[in-house]
Amino acid sequence: MTEQNTAAAQDRPELRKAMQEIVDAGFAGVQLRVNDELGEWVGSAGVSELGRTAKPPTDGHFRVGSVTKTFVATVVLQLVDEGRLGLQDPVADHLPELGLDRRITVRMLLQHTSGIFNFTGEFSADGTVEPGVVAGFGKEWVDLRHATFRPEELVRGALAKPARFEPGTAWSYSNTNYVLARLLIEKATGRSLPEVTHRLVLGPLGLTGTVLPEAREEIPEPHAHGYFGYDDAGRWKVVDTTRFNPSWASASGDMISTSRDLHTFFSALNGGKLISTELLAEMRVPDPTMGYGLGVFVEELEGGGTVLHHNGGFWGWGALMYSTPDGTRTLTGSLTSGDVEMDLPTMAGTFEKAKQTLVKAVFA
Repeated sequence: MTEQNTAAAQDRPELRKAMQEIVDAGFAGVQLRVNDELGEWVGSAGVSELGRTAKPPTDGHFRVGSVTKTFVATVVLQLVDEGRLGLQDPVADHLPELGLDRRITVRMLLQHTSGIFNFTGEFSADGTVEPGVVAGFGKEWVDLRHATFRPEELVRGALAKPARFEPGTAWSYSNTNYVLARLLIEKATGRSLPEVTHRLVLGPLGLTGTVLPEAREEIPEPHAHGYFGYDDAGRWKVVDTTRFNPSWASASGDMISTSRDLHTFFSALNGGKLISTELLAEMRVPDPTMGYGLGVFVEELEGGGTVLHHNGGFWGWGALMYSTPDGTRTLTGSLTSGDVEMDLPTMAGTFEKAKQTLVKAVFA
């Protein structure tokens, strides 16, 4: 697909400059889509695959990581609208077999205030890492990237760990919350998460490029390639992470989508087309710690204005999804990491800087 620029959208040199800065920082490639009052603009920079010259496809599929959480939260809120769930319901009433603390509510899952241990591991304030239920870092993850994990297995493993805090008393990002939300959706409907998501979101919005892969390793064409670098006994190695089994993330981050589908979804959500006005307002009430609502971050920009967003990171992949509160201006896209030797904190910092550069270019 060739890059599209409507006459109104012009060439957007600030976006091209921001994309090139991302590539220069060590990422293999980036694809972006901006929809605003100037029209629609799409572009890409870098390479789709290491060792080749083709740019990432601007209509390419990519692994969206934790952007999945916004979809899952939306489905939960749609079930609240349908009367199947309540935000103040004790989760234990719906999933009694797990032995959950009865103080944990549906709202706490969506807002990361349950205190439940994060099954992918916990970062402590001093920088140390408490290992999770599944291998989440380095060679351990590489060796298990084709293994299949069941959602119940991930949850029970996390529940066997001590809680981080009393339910509702603090905030801590935990992927376990959203695997529990998946089980909650399936118990309330008697259907699988992919079936319910298709009925409530993908089908009505025509999101034909969005996939809930379960344990399937393939990613639809076209797509760029993601790469994961890691230390192996003092040697830096790089593995292609385009295809792997995403079941270890489950509903906390396993989805595949496109920049067009993410734009359509987030614009519709913020435009009030998916959930009631009352629940959309609830979704945007941020926790004071990190500004996290129910499946979305609420960020006040320097100089005024608000953006709603949820980004995602997967080994080799990064995803961006931003919108104004009315859904009329969006930024969606994907980054793929390359073979530059960067440890996890450095990569995270580089990704954060890249995000802020793009947000300023689009929303400032």
